[in-house]
Amino acid sequence: MSDIVAGDQLRAFIERIERLEEEKKVISDDIKDVYSEAKGNGFDVKILRKVVSLRKKQPHEREEEEAVLDLYLQALGMLAGGVSSEA
Repeated sequence: MSDIVAGDQLRAFIERIERLEEEKKVISDDIKDVYSEAKGNGFDVKILRKVVSLRKKQPHEREEEEAVLDLYLQALGMLAGGVSSEA
């Protein structure tokens, strides 16, 4: 009898996962549509994605990430005052 219960429970989990995967696909398609609409209105999609990513982070996380990025760019000579290997 436990095999029947386990099989029914397994089937229920699989069906829930399948429904959620379908919902995820629909939402993903909706997000793509919004980005396409924004692009059609002249917005840079790459920058929009970056803004969305940054808004997910806490202010201190963004500041730390920006500080490390500035450090790396400066080390590569890509910011004013940076060390450059070019002679």
